[in-house]
Amino acid sequence: MKSILVANPKGGAGKSTLATNLAGHFAAAGRRVMLGDIDRQQSASDWLARRSRLLPPIATWEIERDRPARPPAGTTHAVLDTPAGLHGKLLERALKVVHRVIVPVQPSLFDILATKSFIEKLLEEKAIRRQQTFVAVVGMRVDARTRAAAELERFLEQYELPVLAYLRDTQRYVQAAAHGMTLFDLTPTRVAQDLEQWRPIVDWADAD
Repeated sequence: MKSILVANPKGGAGKSTLATNLAGHFAAAGRRVMLGDIDRQQSASDWLARRSRLLPPIATWEIERDRPARPPAGTTHAVLDTPAGLHGKLLERALKVVHRVIVPVQPSLFDILATKSFIEKLLEEKAIRRQQTFVAVVGMRVDARTRAAAELERFLEQYELPVLAYLRDTQRYVQAAAHGMTLFDLTPTRVAQDLEQWRPIVDWADAD
């Protein structure tokens, strides 16, 4: 099972938007995907409750009495949404079971400063140092042509982390989420620009 952790210590970074749409990509591609929510706010779980059964299915944890939560049998891909402030033992345990980590970052000073410490903690983890886990960044709600995007890239250069994409600020995400949907559930011509921005993200996520 391939698993991807979506994490950033700062609230409002776009973790749930990224996690739900990544799960939506896998579902649209016919994968047996689970969206696991370890955020106390349960944003992803609330979103799943809104999702129509007519859409490509996205599962969640199987929870049985006196047993730990686990992916449903046959799951091929798992996307884990995480709480703000993820650190310590919880972060360490998560890194041991995931294949990749994707960090959404908004290009504001406060987001960059909060993410700086988090990235440094990630890179200190044994799993990262041994290259068992791969880390990449996605710029959220930003135009790649702006000075803010350039500042974010300069910040990340010191860590040699790739910026997979810059996702624009659009109501498409909000409107889709309100109905338990993702960009990948909409008519492609309606979201062509956004799907193009997602191409390097899904290529990275699909790679072995």
